[in-house]
Amino acid sequence: MNRRLTIAFALLAAGALGALGARADVTVGVTLGATGPGASLGVHYKNAFQLMPKTLGGQPVKYIILEDGSDATNAGKNARKLISEDKVDVVMGSNGVPSSLQIAQVATETQTPFLCLTPIAVKPDQYKWTFSVPQPTELMMSAVAEHMKAHGVKTVGFIGFSDGWGDLMYTATESLAASHGYKVVTNERYARADTSVTGQVLKIIAANPDAVVVGGSGTGGALPHLALVEHGYKGQIYHNHGTVNAEFIKVGGKSVEGAIAPTGPLIVPEELPASNATRAVALDFTKRYEAAFGAGSRNAFAGYTHDAVMLLDAAIPAATKKAKPGTPEFRAALRDALENVKNVVGTHGVYNLTPANHNGLDERARVLVRVESGTWRLMK
Repeated sequence: MNRRLTIAFALLAAGALGALGARADVTVGVTLGATGPGASLGVHYKNAFQLMPKTLGGQPVKYIILEDGSDATNAGKNARKLISEDKVDVVMGSNGVPSSLQIAQVATETQTPFLCLTPIAVKPDQYKWTFSVPQPTELMMSAVAEHMKAHGVKTVGFIGFSDGWGDLMYTATESLAASHGYKVVTNERYARADTSVTGQVLKIIAANPDAVVVGGSGTGGALPHLALVEHGYKGQIYHNHGTVNAEFIKVGGKSVEGAIAPTGPLIVPEELPASNATRAVALDFTKRYEAAFGAGSRNAFAGYTHDAVMLLDAAIPAATKKAKPGTPEFRAALRDALENVKNVVGTHGVYNLTPANHNGLDERARVLVRVESGTWRLMK
């Protein structure tokens, strides 16, 4: 009789636990665009999950990855599905500012931690549940601004996407102008799916700027660069950290030789000094990524996936002391823990998050690279 009662109570307890949604494993929901206009970025974010650990913070982890086709509406729908149907503990994504902003809104509404893989500009008091893993645009573009100042650039032409990413890039470029001695003389835009930017480029050439900043990303960043070269522009062309991958060079070919962009240290770990804080982690990850996906396949975007997972690894132990995965209490505890992780060494930099800073990176998270002989090389 006692044994039957024990079994009965155990079953009741298990049923109650299941009703509350608690479980042993941490579930990570991911929405990415490995297809569509952002595919050259999304495929690398997605590939990296094949290299991620099966446990985080001492807990088993499960990744649920959905395809959003690089579409913001789909990204938002995927986030809602992952949270409401799959009961994920945290959301990650996506490859594009519009998509990531959609997810951030869902995360706020549902009180679910969101590790954003795109550098969206969100204030913690506005998006309490969102943490941005990539480097802030102003941090990265300040390296470009410093290079322009050192080389006497006085006028800058801008051309970028006609969406949130283009807005971020223009704002960063413009905000750094006065302190670095240049003036932005054009603000041309194009859609991610456009196949020609001739009209915009002719306007830039007519303004005759000393240099041009391209606010595109992935292969989409090559379109204006190719058009500028085709129409005889001779000044320096700068890009941003959203452009640094092998696909950009494949599309641009010899025309993008000499392109300069800021990026994270993982693109060139072999060229970094031994004292660099991220060298060992970046070198290990690039070796593993290229072993899985081919020589030269390294890219910044897979590194953001890696770093997001490492932030979870650091935060989960504190969260599990307060609640079980699969519960609202765990999601809240995980959010609080993420807000206080310290000295997490990733492929891109060293993360020190605070309630007032949901990114936590500093100048150690950036280097300048240049396309030389068909590859990205560290500028020294």
